[in-house]
Amino acid sequence: MKRILLIAVALLFISSNAMATNHEIKPTMPNLSGIGVGKKLYDKNCAACHGASLRGTKQGPTFMHRIYHPGHHADGSFYMAVKRGVRQHHWKFGNMEPLNKVNQRMVSSIVKYVRFMQKQAGIF
Repeated sequence: MKRILLIAVALLFISSNAMATNHEIKPTMPNLSGIGVGKKLYDKNCAACHGASLRGTKQGPTFMHRIYHPGHHADGSFYMAVKRGVRQHHWKFGNMEPLNKVNQRMVSSIVKYVRFMQKQAGIF
């Protein structure tokens, strides 16, 4: 009985070492695809009001503020703002009208760009 147990433990040890040597850890790079597209779309559709550097203008608020942290304004709020518009609530710039020419795929790229820039700025 002890011999069987000893053989089982030895086989378990050998197989776990074999598995460990075959397992290669590959670091993953962040997915930056869409950032460049998002910037182009942002520049074309958002920058006039929200600023070329996302820091706002006289027509619209900055996105580089903690109020736009994903925990306060989730990504869905960007989709809703584009689709339905937004009533003035944090800032005194007036209401934002819906952007009918910007579709969901475009918003997705814009949000990816905005979140990337916010993260670079330490907002989250």
